[in-house]
Amino acid sequence: MLAFIRCVAWFCIALTCGNVRAAYPDRAISIVIPYPPGGTADVLARPLAASMQRALGVPVVLLYKPGASGAIATQYVARAAPDGYTLLMAAAAHAINPSLYANLPYDSVRDFSAVSLVAKVPLVMYGNPSKNLCSIQAVVRYAKEHPGRLAIASAGHGNTSHLALEQFTKSAGLDVIHVPYKGGSDSVQSVIAGDTDVVFAGADSLKYVGIGRLCAIAVAGPAKLSMYPQLPTFAEQGLPDVRVEGWYGLLAPRGTPQSAVMRLDNVVASASLDPSFHAAVADLGFESSHAPPAAFMNFISQERARWKRLIDRLKIRLD
Repeated sequence: MLAFIRCVAWFCIALTCGNVRAAYPDRAISIVIPYPPGGTADVLARPLAASMQRALGVPVVLLYKPGASGAIATQYVARAAPDGYTLLMAAAAHAINPSLYANLPYDSVRDFSAVSLVAKVPLVMYGNPSKNLCSIQAVVRYAKEHPGRLAIASAGHGNTSHLALEQFTKSAGLDVIHVPYKGGSDSVQSVIAGDTDVVFAGADSLKYVGIGRLCAIAVAGPAKLSMYPQLPTFAEQGLPDVRVEGWYGLLAPRGTPQSAVMRLDNVVASASLDPSFHAAVADLGFESSHAPPAAFMNFISQERARWKRLIDRLKIRLD
């Protein structure tokens, strides 16, 4: 009997030691990106992953699963093991899609554990300089003179860039062509190549303005950009309803241990104060906007309600 008790005791000690050795995290963490490489989600995720990797001491790798306005990546993460090793770089579309699609294979709130809001990004309208579409007046004039011919690119159906163009065309009373792509990078490149005329994209694409491949028309945020203060807002040009900001944050599958969620959130919070990360984010046109799990989930719920009101008013449906 004594030998049996000793065996049980040693077994418990071994389990305890095993758990200590397996303290989270002890292997690579994947951040799933819903869009192709080169888009705004990717350019934000790269410095974030590097900062997280330094803090956690394990590899933090990016996994790309574009398509279906982010639903492919989102469903993948929703069905992943809730162990803290598979995360979603969620974008604003995460809160928008429930109002656009009736049969999503996941619930954007119920099926996830919020980790942290990471950043916000104001959208800018860009045009092709060779087409002389470098002001709202020029864009509106061309669209009215050529109904159904102005091609406006977006990063995909239901993306913030899509809703921004819907706001713009409804506010200005325009008949245009919507050309959706699978990500922000592809949509921007389409305007540079002349395949489309105008695009709403992140402030990171201002780098193409400086070399003459794009022209910046207006910012859809509530205020001017500190990095490009000469760019007017839509409100300043008589279109106050054109107001769209993107955002990015990390989500985990529902049921992820709270200890793992809090560890990740602490790392993201530290990253937001890391000078190298902050500089990288600022250079890309993002605004670091950390929010902890409860506040982030509340933010997502509020965003869902806000976008539903807009989408219902615009009568947009994608299925």
